[in-house]
Amino acid sequence: MKAGAQLKKIAVFAMLFAPGLPVGAVTHDAEMVKVPAGEFVMGSNKVDRSKKAGEFGATKPWYQDEHPERKVNLKAFLIDKYEVTNAQYKNFMAKNNAPPPDHWMETGYIISMKKEKLQELDVEQLRKTAVKVFHLDMDTRAMSKEDLLKEIEKKFQAIDKLPVVYVSWQDASAYCKWAGKRLPSEAEWEKAARGEHGQEFPWGEEWKAGLSNTGEESWEYGAAPVGSYKTDKSPYDVYDMGGNVREWVADWYKAYPGAVYKAKEFGEKYKVVRGAGSGGQGHYALSLFQRTAYRGILDPNTTYSDVGIRCAKDAQ
Repeated sequence: MKAGAQLKKIAVFAMLFAPGLPVGAVTHDAEMVKVPAGEFVMGSNKVDRSKKAGEFGATKPWYQDEHPERKVNLKAFLIDKYEVTNAQYKNFMAKNNAPPPDHWMETGYIISMKKEKLQELDVEQLRKTAVKVFHLDMDTRAMSKEDLLKEIEKKFQAIDKLPVVYVSWQDASAYCKWAGKRLPSEAEWEKAARGEHGQEFPWGEEWKAGLSNTGEESWEYGAAPVGSYKTDKSPYDVYDMGGNVREWVADWYKAYPGAVYKAKEFGEKYKVVRGAGSGGQGHYALSLFQRTAYRGILDPNTTYSDVGIRCAKDAQ
């Protein structure tokens, strides 16, 4: 059997026999932080006086759907300190027979669920697999089977730490429910990101390049391992709310109470995503998307390369 056909067989085998597999010590438990009860400043009254929205081909006017700025009172809640990782989602997938994110096949990460199948490849097949599937940036021609397996394992461990992406809103909600949690509301996400005084960015009032992962720096998979940017930290010590991947929240995209602005997208067609991803569109747009009040909207039935999950739950 050719290496490509053998690899395909491995991937299919991993998918078929995923339920109940021992996929490692990582569990669905994740570190959470408590956001205390009380008021915070939500939304903004900003206006796009520079008319940059048209320049960047924005699908909706900047700032308008954030109006009006107001105070919102929330009960105490818990929110994940970091975005949900591939390793955590892999456990959910294995134990619930859930389908894997699309790119797990492309990167070969799906095979991490049945690593012993790699042992069945001879050294020549493994060398080809290491280059064609795992894209090892090294000369594999003289490497032993043991060394190849070690390098592939390093690749698995690196992908383990990345935020899971290519998950729909339904996938995200199902994961949170399985973990004994739920998706955060828009208000909860925003309070966790900006604090009670409504600061402009997770780290403060001023925007500076390089404080979060917005695509200006080069990471192999676009996203960085969760928590890599110590500067992208909110007042409650929640990480990656100004970059890395955007995150699904519970709400439909609707007008805020008291809003004057009306949009054809309002209603129960689009779900809101919060935070910035690693696909920035130039230095003008980056600061817009990194703002804590910014509202993104997406089709809840679709998956995206820079949209992931962060869970919340009621505080006991």
